[in-house]
Amino acid sequence: MRIDQRMKLAPRMIQSMEILQMTQQALEERLEQELANNPTLELQEPGEDAQEIKAELKQDERDSREGERELFVSDDAEAKNTGDDFERLNNLSEEYGDSWDANTTGTSEKIDFTRVQRNSGERDAKIDAMANTAARGASLFEQLIDQWRMVELPDEEVRMGIYLIGFVDADGYLRTDNETLLDQAPEDLKDKHLLAGTIAALQKLLEPTGLCARDLKECLLIQIDAKMKLEGVDLSNERLLVDEYLKDIETNKLPRIAKRTGLSIDEITKAIHNLRQFHPHPGRLLADENPHRITPDAIVDFIEDEDRYVARLSSDRLPHLQINESYAKMSKDKGVDKKTRDFISNNIRSASWIIDAVQQRSSTLLRVINVVLNAQREFFDQGEQALKPLPMTIVADQLGIHVATVSRAVNEKYIQTPRGIYPLRMFFSGGTETGDGESVSWSAIQAKLKEIIDGEDKAKPLSDDSLVVALKDAGIEIARRTVAKYRKQMNIAPARQRKQFTG
Repeated sequence: MRIDQRMKLAPRMIQSMEILQMTQQALEERLEQELANNPTLELQEPGEDAQEIKAELKQDERDSREGERELFVSDDAEAKNTGDDFERLNNLSEEYGDSWDANTTGTSEKIDFTRVQRNSGERDAKIDAMANTAARGASLFEQLIDQWRMVELPDEEVRMGIYLIGFVDADGYLRTDNETLLDQAPEDLKDKHLLAGTIAALQKLLEPTGLCARDLKECLLIQIDAKMKLEGVDLSNERLLVDEYLKDIETNKLPRIAKRTGLSIDEITKAIHNLRQFHPHPGRLLADENPHRITPDAIVDFIEDEDRYVARLSSDRLPHLQINESYAKMSKDKGVDKKTRDFISNNIRSASWIIDAVQQRSSTLLRVINVVLNAQREFFDQGEQALKPLPMTIVADQLGIHVATVSRAVNEKYIQTPRGIYPLRMFFSGGTETGDGESVSWSAIQAKLKEIIDGEDKAKPLSDDSLVVALKDAGIEIARRTVAKYRKQMNIAPARQRKQFTG
Protein backbone atom coordinates (compact mmCIF):
# COMPACT_ATOMS: atom_id res chain seq x y z
CA MET A 1 0.00 0.00 0.00
CA ARG A 2 1.13 3.53 -0.74
CA ILE A 3 -0.20 7.07 -0.92
CA ASP A 4 0.57 9.13 -4.00
CA GLN A 5 -0.97 11.68 -6.33
CA ARG A 6 -1.91 10.82 -9.88
CA MET A 7 -3.65 12.56 -12.73
CA LYS A 8 -6.45 10.35 -14.07
CA LEU A 9 -6.57 10.29 -17.87
CA ALA A 10 -9.79 8.81 -19.24
CA PRO A 11 -9.79 6.90 -22.53
CA ARG A 12 -12.09 9.55 -23.99
CA MET A 13 -9.52 12.24 -23.20
CA ILE A 14 -6.80 10.21 -24.90
CA GLN A 15 -8.97 9.90 -27.99
CA SER A 16 -9.58 13.66 -27.94
CA MET A 17 -5.85 14.29 -27.95
CA GLU A 18 -5.55 11.98 -30.93
CA ILE A 19 -8.24 13.96 -32.77
CA LEU A 20 -6.34 17.18 -32.04
CA GLN A 21 -3.12 15.72 -33.42
CA MET A 22 -4.64 14.30 -36.63
CA THR A 23 -3.98 15.82 -40.02
CA GLN A 24 -7.00 16.92 -42.02
CA GLN A 25 -6.78 13.85 -44.31
CA ALA A 26 -6.56 11.52 -41.33
CA LEU A 27 -9.49 13.27 -39.67
CA GLU A 28 -11.55 12.96 -42.85
CA GLU A 29 -10.91 9.21 -42.87
CA ARG A 30 -11.73 8.96 -39.17
CA LEU A 31 -15.05 10.75 -39.61
CA GLU A 32 -15.94 8.59 -42.60
CA GLN A 33 -15.31 5.52 -40.44
CA GLU A 34 -17.49 6.95 -37.69
CA LEU A 35 -20.27 7.59 -40.22
CA ALA A 36 -20.02 4.02 -41.46
CA ASN A 37 -19.88 2.40 -38.01
CA ASN A 38 -22.25 4.55 -35.94
CA PRO A 39 -25.90 4.39 -37.10
CA THR A 40 -26.88 7.38 -34.95
CA LEU A 41 -24.38 9.71 -36.65
CA GLU A 42 -25.30 11.46 -39.89
CA LEU A 43 -24.29 14.34 -42.10
CA GLN A 44 -25.77 17.66 -41.03
CA GLU A 45 -27.94 19.29 -43.63
CA PRO A 46 -28.08 23.11 -43.96
CA GLY A 47 -30.18 24.65 -41.24
CA GLU A 48 -30.01 21.69 -38.88
CA ASP A 49 -28.49 22.05 -35.44
CA ALA A 50 -26.96 19.05 -33.73
CA GLN A 51 -26.71 20.97 -30.46
CA GLU A 52 -30.48 21.00 -30.01
CA ILE A 53 -30.62 17.22 -30.13
CA LYS A 54 -27.63 16.85 -27.81
CA ALA A 55 -29.11 19.23 -25.24
CA GLU A 56 -32.20 17.04 -24.90
CA LEU A 57 -30.06 13.99 -24.21
CA LYS A 58 -27.53 15.30 -21.69
CA GLN A 59 -29.59 14.82 -18.57
CA ASP A 60 -30.65 11.28 -19.51
CA GLU A 61 -27.03 10.39 -20.31
CA ARG A 62 -25.78 11.69 -16.97
CA ASP A 63 -28.33 9.54 -15.18
CA SER A 64 -27.43 6.39 -17.12
CA ARG A 65 -23.65 6.90 -17.07
CA GLU A 66 -21.64 3.87 -15.97
CA GLY A 67 -18.23 3.74 -14.30
CA GLU A 68 -15.19 4.44 -16.39
CA ARG A 69 -11.99 2.46 -16.65
CA GLU A 70 -9.20 4.94 -16.08
CA LEU A 71 -5.60 5.25 -17.17
CA PHE A 72 -3.07 6.98 -14.94
CA VAL A 73 -0.22 9.33 -15.69
CA SER A 74 2.33 9.79 -12.93
CA ASP A 75 2.46 13.20 -11.31
CA ASP A 76 5.60 15.29 -11.68
CA ALA A 77 6.64 18.93 -11.81
CA GLU A 78 5.58 19.34 -15.43
CA ALA A 79 2.40 17.33 -15.15
CA LYS A 80 1.02 19.57 -12.38
CA ASN A 81 0.12 22.20 -14.96
CA THR A 82 -1.72 19.85 -17.31
CA GLY A 83 -5.04 19.79 -15.45
CA ASP A 84 -6.35 22.91 -17.18
CA ASP A 85 -5.49 21.43 -20.58
CA PHE A 86 -7.95 18.63 -20.14
CA GLU A 87 -10.72 20.49 -18.30
CA ARG A 88 -12.75 20.74 -21.48
CA LEU A 89 -12.12 17.10 -22.34
CA ASN A 90 -13.02 16.02 -18.84
CA ASN A 91 -16.32 17.85 -19.20
CA LEU A 92 -17.00 15.83 -22.32
CA SER A 93 -16.46 12.64 -20.36
CA GLU A 94 -18.81 13.84 -17.61
CA GLU A 95 -21.48 14.81 -20.12
CA TYR A 96 -21.45 11.73 -22.31
CA GLY A 97 -20.36 8.93 -20.03
CA ASP A 98 -18.28 5.89 -20.69
CA SER A 99 -20.09 3.85 -23.29
CA TRP A 100 -18.56 5.58 -26.29
CA ASP A 101 -17.86 2.56 -28.45
CA ALA A 102 -20.90 0.73 -29.70
CA ASN A 103 -18.75 -2.26 -30.56
CA THR A 104 -17.83 -2.84 -26.92
CA THR A 105 -21.33 -3.84 -25.85
CA GLY A 106 -20.49 -7.45 -26.47
CA THR A 107 -23.99 -8.27 -27.72
CA SER A 108 -24.29 -10.76 -30.55
CA GLU A 109 -28.08 -10.54 -30.90
CA LYS A 110 -29.56 -8.89 -33.95
CA ILE A 111 -31.28 -5.58 -33.16
CA ASP A 112 -34.22 -4.42 -35.25
CA PHE A 113 -34.09 -0.78 -36.31
CA THR A 114 -37.02 -0.97 -38.70
CA ARG A 115 -38.91 1.47 -36.51
CA VAL A 116 -36.67 4.28 -37.71
CA GLN A 117 -38.49 6.09 -40.49
CA ARG A 118 -36.88 8.15 -43.22
CA ASN A 119 -38.61 10.48 -45.63
CA SER A 120 -39.52 8.58 -48.76
CA GLY A 121 -37.67 9.56 -51.89
CA GLU A 122 -34.70 11.16 -50.06
CA ARG A 123 -31.18 9.92 -50.58
CA ASP A 124 -29.13 8.82 -47.60
CA ALA A 125 -26.45 11.49 -47.16
CA LYS A 126 -24.18 9.05 -45.31
CA ILE A 127 -24.22 6.58 -48.21
CA ASP A 128 -23.61 9.42 -50.68
CA ALA A 129 -20.57 10.56 -48.68
CA MET A 130 -19.05 7.07 -48.68
CA ALA A 131 -19.87 6.59 -52.38
CA ASN A 132 -18.04 9.81 -53.24
CA THR A 133 -14.87 8.71 -51.47
CA ALA A 134 -12.03 8.30 -53.96
CA ALA A 135 -11.15 4.70 -54.74
CA ARG A 136 -7.67 3.38 -54.09
CA GLY A 137 -5.49 3.74 -57.16
CA ALA A 138 -4.11 0.64 -58.85
CA SER A 139 -0.71 -0.40 -57.53
CA LEU A 140 2.40 -0.61 -59.70
CA PHE A 141 2.20 -4.42 -59.62
CA GLU A 142 -1.42 -4.41 -60.76
CA GLN A 143 -0.73 -2.00 -63.62
CA LEU A 144 2.29 -3.96 -64.84
CA ILE A 145 0.35 -7.24 -64.69
CA ASP A 146 -2.48 -5.68 -66.72
CA GLN A 147 0.03 -4.54 -69.35
CA TRP A 148 1.84 -7.89 -69.47
CA ARG A 149 -1.32 -9.94 -69.92
CA MET A 150 -1.96 -8.09 -73.18
CA VAL A 151 1.29 -9.24 -74.84
CA GLU A 152 1.38 -12.14 -77.31
CA LEU A 153 4.22 -14.39 -76.17
CA PRO A 154 4.66 -18.11 -75.44
CA ASP A 155 2.87 -19.29 -72.29
CA GLU A 156 6.03 -20.02 -70.33
CA GLU A 157 7.41 -16.56 -71.08
CA VAL A 158 4.15 -14.95 -69.97
CA ARG A 159 4.23 -16.93 -66.71
CA MET A 160 7.90 -16.01 -66.16
CA GLY A 161 7.02 -12.35 -66.73
CA ILE A 162 4.24 -12.49 -64.14
CA TYR A 163 6.71 -14.08 -61.72
CA LEU A 164 9.37 -11.40 -62.36
CA ILE A 165 6.94 -8.48 -62.02
CA GLY A 166 6.51 -9.54 -58.41
CA PHE A 167 10.15 -8.52 -57.82
CA VAL A 168 9.86 -5.03 -59.35
CA ASP A 169 10.32 -2.35 -56.66
CA ALA A 170 8.58 1.01 -56.28
CA ASP A 171 11.18 2.71 -58.53
CA GLY A 172 10.40 0.26 -61.34
CA TYR A 173 13.73 -1.57 -61.00
CA LEU A 174 14.30 -5.33 -61.03
CA ARG A 175 17.23 -5.28 -58.63
CA THR A 176 17.20 -8.95 -57.53
CA ASP A 177 20.15 -10.88 -59.01
CA ASN A 178 19.56 -13.67 -61.55
CA GLU A 179 20.76 -16.40 -59.21
CA THR A 180 18.12 -15.53 -56.61
CA LEU A 181 15.44 -15.18 -59.28
CA LEU A 182 16.18 -18.64 -60.66
CA ASP A 183 16.45 -20.19 -57.22
CA GLN A 184 12.97 -18.98 -56.21
CA ALA A 185 11.30 -19.58 -59.59
CA PRO A 186 8.83 -22.46 -60.15
CA GLU A 187 10.54 -25.68 -61.21
CA ASP A 188 9.34 -25.53 -64.82
CA LEU A 189 10.69 -21.97 -65.17
CA LYS A 190 14.24 -22.53 -63.88
CA ASP A 191 15.95 -21.71 -67.18
CA LYS A 192 18.54 -18.95 -67.45
CA HIS A 193 17.84 -18.38 -71.15
CA LEU A 194 14.12 -18.03 -70.45
CA LEU A 195 14.95 -15.60 -67.62
CA ALA A 196 17.20 -13.42 -69.77
CA GLY A 197 14.73 -13.39 -72.67
CA THR A 198 11.80 -12.49 -70.45
CA ILE A 199 13.68 -9.64 -68.76
CA ALA A 200 14.54 -8.23 -72.19
CA ALA A 201 10.88 -8.53 -73.23
CA LEU A 202 9.72 -6.78 -70.05
CA GLN A 203 12.14 -3.91 -70.66
CA LYS A 204 10.99 -3.60 -74.27
CA LEU A 205 7.22 -3.99 -73.92
CA LEU A 206 6.28 -2.40 -70.59
CA GLU A 207 5.60 1.32 -70.37
CA PRO A 208 6.92 3.78 -69.40
CA THR A 209 10.26 2.92 -70.96
CA GLY A 210 12.98 2.02 -68.47
CA LEU A 211 10.96 -0.38 -66.33
CA CYS A 212 12.60 -3.60 -65.10
CA ALA A 213 16.13 -2.17 -65.46
CA ARG A 214 18.68 -3.58 -63.04
CA ASP A 215 20.14 -0.19 -62.02
CA LEU A 216 20.12 3.52 -62.87
CA LYS A 217 22.66 3.15 -65.66
CA GLU A 218 20.65 0.47 -67.47
CA CYS A 219 17.43 2.41 -66.90
CA LEU A 220 18.79 5.53 -68.60
CA LEU A 221 20.39 3.55 -71.44
CA ILE A 222 17.08 1.81 -72.19
CA GLN A 223 15.33 5.16 -72.41
CA ILE A 224 18.09 6.72 -74.54
CA ASP A 225 18.14 3.79 -77.02
CA ALA A 226 14.35 3.82 -77.29
CA LYS A 227 14.27 7.56 -78.04
CA MET A 228 17.05 7.28 -80.62
CA LYS A 229 15.20 4.45 -82.39
CA LEU A 230 11.76 6.02 -82.21
CA GLU A 231 12.62 9.63 -83.07
CA GLY A 232 15.90 9.17 -84.93
CA VAL A 233 17.69 11.80 -82.82
CA ASP A 234 21.42 11.70 -82.14
CA LEU A 235 22.05 11.05 -78.43
CA SER A 236 25.49 9.49 -78.80
CA ASN A 237 27.11 11.94 -76.38
CA GLU A 238 24.40 11.35 -73.80
CA ARG A 239 24.76 7.58 -74.17
CA LEU A 240 28.53 7.81 -73.80
CA LEU A 241 28.29 9.84 -70.61
CA VAL A 242 25.78 7.46 -69.02
CA ASP A 243 27.60 4.32 -70.12
CA GLU A 244 31.10 5.30 -68.99
CA TYR A 245 31.07 8.50 -66.92
CA LEU A 246 27.95 8.40 -64.74
CA LYS A 247 29.98 8.61 -61.51
CA ASP A 248 31.97 11.57 -62.81
CA ILE A 249 28.72 13.35 -63.66
CA GLU A 250 27.44 12.79 -60.11
CA THR A 251 30.61 14.37 -58.66
CA ASN A 252 30.67 17.19 -61.26
CA LYS A 253 34.09 16.21 -62.64
CA LEU A 254 33.44 17.71 -66.07
CA PRO A 255 37.07 18.62 -66.91
CA ARG A 256 38.05 15.00 -66.34
CA ILE A 257 35.29 13.85 -68.70
CA ALA A 258 36.39 16.42 -71.31
CA LYS A 259 39.99 15.26 -71.11
CA ARG A 260 39.10 11.59 -71.59
CA THR A 261 36.41 11.98 -74.25
CA GLY A 262 37.67 14.93 -76.27
CA LEU A 263 34.32 16.65 -75.86
CA SER A 264 34.17 20.33 -74.96
CA ILE A 265 32.70 21.52 -71.67
CA ASP A 266 29.80 23.05 -73.57
CA GLU A 267 29.05 19.74 -75.30
CA ILE A 268 29.16 17.88 -72.00
CA THR A 269 26.95 20.47 -70.30
CA LYS A 270 24.42 20.25 -73.15
CA ALA A 271 24.39 16.44 -72.96
CA ILE A 272 23.82 16.52 -69.20
CA HIS A 273 20.97 18.97 -69.72
CA ASN A 274 19.40 16.59 -72.27
CA LEU A 275 19.63 13.70 -69.79
CA ARG A 276 17.13 15.49 -67.55
CA GLN A 277 14.31 14.50 -69.90
CA PHE A 278 14.70 10.87 -68.83
CA HIS A 279 13.13 9.67 -65.59
CA PRO A 280 15.45 7.85 -63.15
CA HIS A 281 12.50 6.15 -61.40
CA PRO A 282 9.97 5.17 -64.10
CA GLY A 283 7.91 3.10 -61.67
CA ARG A 284 6.87 6.26 -59.83
CA LEU A 285 5.30 7.60 -63.02
CA LEU A 286 2.67 4.87 -62.67
CA ALA A 287 2.18 4.67 -58.92
CA ASP A 288 4.01 6.56 -56.22
CA GLU A 289 3.81 4.36 -53.14
CA ASN A 290 4.33 7.36 -50.85
CA PRO A 291 2.42 10.31 -52.30
CA HIS A 292 2.69 13.47 -50.23
CA ARG A 293 -0.42 15.52 -50.75
CA ILE A 294 -0.58 18.70 -48.71
CA THR A 295 -3.98 20.01 -47.70
CA PRO A 296 -3.78 23.30 -45.77
CA ASP A 297 -5.65 23.22 -42.47
CA ALA A 298 -6.11 26.98 -42.45
CA ILE A 299 -6.01 29.88 -44.89
CA VAL A 300 -4.48 33.25 -44.00
CA ASP A 301 -5.76 36.33 -45.84
CA PHE A 302 -4.61 39.94 -45.68
CA ILE A 303 -7.30 42.55 -45.09
CA GLU A 304 -5.92 45.73 -46.67
CA ASP A 305 -8.50 48.11 -45.21
CA GLU A 306 -7.68 46.94 -41.68
CA ASP A 307 -3.97 46.24 -42.30
CA ARG A 308 -4.07 42.87 -40.62
CA TYR A 309 -3.95 39.17 -41.35
CA VAL A 310 -6.87 36.92 -40.50
CA ALA A 311 -7.06 33.13 -40.43
CA ARG A 312 -9.94 30.83 -41.21
CA LEU A 313 -10.03 27.06 -41.07
CA SER A 314 -10.29 25.23 -44.38
CA SER A 315 -12.61 22.65 -42.89
CA ASP A 316 -15.17 22.72 -45.71
CA ARG A 317 -14.06 19.25 -46.76
CA LEU A 318 -14.81 17.81 -43.35
CA PRO A 319 -18.29 16.31 -43.08
CA HIS A 320 -20.54 18.27 -40.71
CA LEU A 321 -22.00 15.74 -38.33
CA GLN A 322 -25.10 15.57 -36.18
CA ILE A 323 -27.12 12.99 -34.25
CA ASN A 324 -29.99 11.37 -36.10
CA GLU A 325 -33.21 12.69 -34.60
CA SER A 326 -35.13 9.43 -35.09
CA TYR A 327 -32.56 7.46 -33.11
CA ALA A 328 -32.51 10.19 -30.45
CA LYS A 329 -36.25 9.74 -29.95
CA MET A 330 -35.92 5.95 -29.89
CA SER A 331 -33.36 6.16 -27.08
CA LYS A 332 -36.05 7.74 -24.85
CA ASP A 333 -39.01 5.71 -26.09
CA LYS A 334 -40.04 3.33 -23.30
CA GLY A 335 -41.85 1.25 -25.90
CA VAL A 336 -38.48 0.12 -27.31
CA ASP A 337 -36.90 -2.82 -25.54
CA LYS A 338 -34.11 -1.95 -23.10
CA LYS A 339 -31.32 -3.70 -24.99
CA THR A 340 -32.07 -1.71 -28.12
CA ARG A 341 -32.29 1.56 -26.16
CA ASP A 342 -28.95 0.86 -24.47
CA PHE A 343 -27.33 0.14 -27.82
CA ILE A 344 -28.67 3.37 -29.31
CA SER A 345 -27.73 5.40 -26.20
CA ASN A 346 -24.16 4.12 -26.34
CA ASN A 347 -23.85 5.13 -29.98
CA ILE A 348 -25.43 8.54 -29.30
CA ARG A 349 -22.87 9.23 -26.56
CA SER A 350 -20.09 8.23 -28.93
CA ALA A 351 -21.53 10.48 -31.64
CA SER A 352 -21.82 13.42 -29.22
CA TRP A 353 -18.24 12.98 -28.16
CA ILE A 354 -16.83 12.90 -31.71
CA ILE A 355 -18.80 16.05 -32.64
CA ASP A 356 -17.49 17.97 -29.61
CA ALA A 357 -13.94 16.64 -30.07
CA VAL A 358 -13.84 17.94 -33.65
CA GLN A 359 -15.18 21.33 -32.55
CA GLN A 360 -12.57 21.50 -29.78
CA ARG A 361 -9.84 20.65 -32.29
CA SER A 362 -10.95 23.47 -34.59
CA SER A 363 -11.09 25.97 -31.72
CA THR A 364 -7.63 25.09 -30.39
CA LEU A 365 -6.02 25.13 -33.84
CA LEU A 366 -7.48 28.52 -34.72
CA ARG A 367 -6.38 30.03 -31.39
CA VAL A 368 -2.82 28.82 -31.94
CA ILE A 369 -2.75 30.19 -35.50
CA ASN A 370 -3.98 33.60 -34.34
CA VAL A 371 -1.10 33.81 -31.86
CA VAL A 372 1.30 32.96 -34.71
CA LEU A 373 -0.18 35.73 -36.88
CA ASN A 374 0.47 38.29 -34.17
CA ALA A 375 3.96 37.05 -33.27
CA GLN A 376 5.20 36.56 -36.84
CA ARG A 377 3.70 39.63 -38.54
CA GLU A 378 7.09 40.57 -40.04
CA PHE A 379 7.33 37.17 -41.71
CA PHE A 380 4.02 37.66 -43.51
CA ASP A 381 5.11 41.16 -44.57
CA GLN A 382 8.73 40.52 -45.54
CA GLY A 383 9.35 36.79 -45.96
CA GLU A 384 11.30 33.96 -44.34
CA GLN A 385 14.31 36.06 -43.39
CA ALA A 386 12.10 38.02 -40.98
CA LEU A 387 10.98 34.90 -39.12
CA LYS A 388 11.51 35.22 -35.36
CA PRO A 389 12.11 32.56 -32.71
CA LEU A 390 8.80 31.53 -31.15
CA PRO A 391 9.03 28.89 -28.40
CA MET A 392 5.87 26.85 -27.91
CA THR A 393 5.98 27.67 -24.21
CA ILE A 394 5.21 31.33 -25.00
CA VAL A 395 2.18 30.36 -27.06
CA ALA A 396 1.04 27.94 -24.35
CA ASP A 397 1.29 30.67 -21.70
CA GLN A 398 -0.71 33.12 -23.81
CA LEU A 399 -3.49 30.62 -24.40
CA GLY A 400 -3.45 29.13 -20.91
CA ILE A 401 -2.84 25.59 -22.16
CA HIS A 402 -0.01 23.10 -21.81
CA VAL A 403 2.88 23.14 -24.26
CA ALA A 404 2.08 19.53 -25.22
CA THR A 405 -1.33 20.69 -26.42
CA VAL A 406 0.32 23.29 -28.66
CA SER A 407 2.67 20.64 -30.01
CA ARG A 408 -0.22 18.33 -30.85
CA ALA A 409 -2.19 21.17 -32.43
CA VAL A 410 0.62 22.08 -34.88
CA ASN A 411 1.68 18.51 -35.63
CA GLU A 412 1.70 18.00 -39.44
CA LYS A 413 -0.60 20.97 -39.96
CA TYR A 414 -0.14 23.41 -42.85
CA ILE A 415 -1.38 26.95 -43.44
CA GLN A 416 -1.90 28.67 -46.76
CA THR A 417 -0.62 32.24 -46.74
CA PRO A 418 -0.19 34.97 -49.37
CA ARG A 419 3.45 33.83 -49.52
CA GLY A 420 2.67 30.15 -50.06
CA ILE A 421 1.89 27.03 -48.04
CA TYR A 422 4.02 26.45 -44.94
CA PRO A 423 4.08 23.83 -42.19
CA LEU A 424 2.69 25.38 -39.02
CA ARG A 425 5.56 23.96 -36.98
CA MET A 426 8.00 26.09 -38.98
CA PHE A 427 6.85 29.19 -37.08
CA PHE A 428 8.00 27.69 -33.77
CA SER A 429 11.69 27.24 -34.51
CA GLY A 430 14.38 28.35 -32.08
CA GLY A 431 16.98 30.92 -32.97
CA THR A 432 19.88 33.14 -31.97
CA GLU A 433 20.78 36.81 -31.77
CA THR A 434 22.39 38.84 -34.52
CA GLY A 435 25.26 41.27 -34.00
CA ASP A 436 22.66 44.01 -33.53
CA GLY A 437 21.03 42.10 -30.67
CA GLU A 438 17.94 41.15 -32.69
CA SER A 439 16.48 37.65 -32.48
CA VAL A 440 16.53 35.59 -35.66
CA SER A 441 15.11 32.10 -36.10
CA TRP A 442 16.95 29.11 -37.50
CA SER A 443 14.56 29.11 -40.48
CA ALA A 444 15.48 32.73 -41.20
CA ILE A 445 19.17 31.79 -41.07
CA GLN A 446 18.54 29.02 -43.58
CA ALA A 447 16.70 31.46 -45.84
CA LYS A 448 19.65 33.89 -45.67
CA LEU A 449 22.09 31.06 -46.37
CA LYS A 450 20.12 30.06 -49.46
CA GLU A 451 20.06 33.69 -50.64
CA ILE A 452 23.84 33.90 -50.36
CA ILE A 453 24.33 30.63 -52.27
CA ASP A 454 21.86 31.65 -54.98
CA GLY A 455 23.80 34.89 -55.49
CA GLU A 456 27.29 33.37 -55.56
CA ASP A 457 29.55 33.20 -58.60
CA LYS A 458 28.81 29.71 -59.92
CA ALA A 459 32.24 29.54 -61.52
CA LYS A 460 33.74 30.00 -58.04
CA PRO A 461 31.13 28.77 -55.55
CA LEU A 462 31.58 29.57 -51.88
CA SER A 463 32.97 26.89 -49.58
CA ASP A 464 31.39 26.30 -46.17
CA ASP A 465 34.11 28.41 -44.55
CA SER A 466 33.38 31.25 -46.98
CA LEU A 467 29.67 30.94 -46.23
CA VAL A 468 30.45 31.37 -42.52
CA VAL A 469 32.21 34.63 -43.34
CA ALA A 470 29.36 35.81 -45.58
CA LEU A 471 26.80 35.12 -42.84
CA LYS A 472 28.99 36.93 -40.30
CA ASP A 473 29.04 39.97 -42.59
CA ALA A 474 25.23 39.79 -42.52
CA GLY A 475 25.32 39.86 -38.71
CA ILE A 476 24.80 36.09 -38.18
CA GLU A 477 27.54 34.12 -36.44
CA ILE A 478 27.29 30.33 -36.66
CA ALA A 479 29.86 27.53 -36.88
CA ARG A 480 30.97 25.89 -40.13
CA ARG A 481 29.45 22.55 -39.11
CA THR A 482 26.12 24.34 -38.65
CA VAL A 483 26.39 25.77 -42.16
CA ALA A 484 27.10 22.29 -43.52
CA LYS A 485 24.11 20.88 -41.60
CA TYR A 486 21.73 23.56 -42.91
CA ARG A 487 23.06 23.13 -46.45
CA LYS A 488 22.34 19.39 -46.33
CA GLN A 489 18.88 19.98 -44.87
CA MET A 490 18.09 22.22 -47.84
CA ASN A 491 19.53 19.66 -50.30
CA ILE A 492 22.23 22.06 -51.47
CA ALA A 493 25.34 20.37 -52.82
CA PRO A 494 28.86 21.26 -51.59
CA ALA A 495 30.88 23.86 -53.47
CA ARG A 496 32.62 21.30 -55.71
CA GLN A 497 29.34 20.00 -57.08
CA ARG A 498 27.81 23.48 -57.43
CA LYS A 499 30.62 24.66 -59.68
CA GLN A 500 29.64 25.42 -63.27
CA PHE A 501 32.25 25.03 -65.98
CA THR A 502 32.64 27.02 -69.17
CA GLY A 503 34.82 26.20 -72.06
